Amino acid sequence: MPPPNAIDPYEPARARMVESQIRERGVQDPRLLDVMRRVPRHRFVPSGYERDAYEDHPIPIGEGQTISQPYVVAAMTEALALQPADMVLEVGTGSGYQTAVLAEMVTHVDSIERIAPLADRAREVLESLGYQNVSVTVGDGSEGLPEAAPFDAILVTAAAPVLPQPLFDQLREGGRMIVPVGSYSGQQLQLVRKIGGQAVTQWLDLVRFVPLIGSQGYREGW
Repeated sequence: MPPPNAIDPYEPARARMVESQIRERGVQDPRLLDVMRRVPRHRFVPSGYERDAYEDHPIPIGEGQTISQPYVVAAMTEALALQPADMVLEVGTGSGYQTAVLAEMVTHVDSIERIAPLADRAREVLESLGYQNVSVTVGDGSEGLPEAAPFDAILVTAAAPVLPQPLFDQLREGGRMIVPVGSYSGQQLQLVRKIGGQAVTQWLDLVRFVPLIGSQGYREGW
């Protein structure tokens, strides 16, 4: 994060983003709103897109991937009801922005990304901002990260055809997972809780994400 006394020309844009795109649309968690007022989203977008970083739309980040619009980041994060002691798995590091938001709210974030150049860039930005409670791994996110499980919460930033069973298996009892499930043309967010070893599912917003590619997701070229 920038030094406390550093002048940040994007601070007013961040404040407007939180007020008009996030709080006014129903996100109320005060800790999350404060985090999103602080995390410098413009640092996570490609050069030339900085002024778009706080607008209400996704932004391409290369390799056919995008950084989700701010409201979607906020809504998915709030749905997980994160606690400071939580251990979280993020599937799909992408730009690293969602990773940073999670890292501000929990003890540790394991993030897995299948595209090595994106993982490398996200890791570099996160390190430059001083995040020390994040691990970024290159691999098949649809299989999760069993060596680091169990997790209190799992956030999936790509669309799956069905709930990926390996990810559910890596949830701690009482844990929560949010994942977009559906077809290429559109998906709906599923909030899944592990209760008595079973999935208890709540359907949330309609969304459109890039596909989750891997053994438990879509195949290449879907």
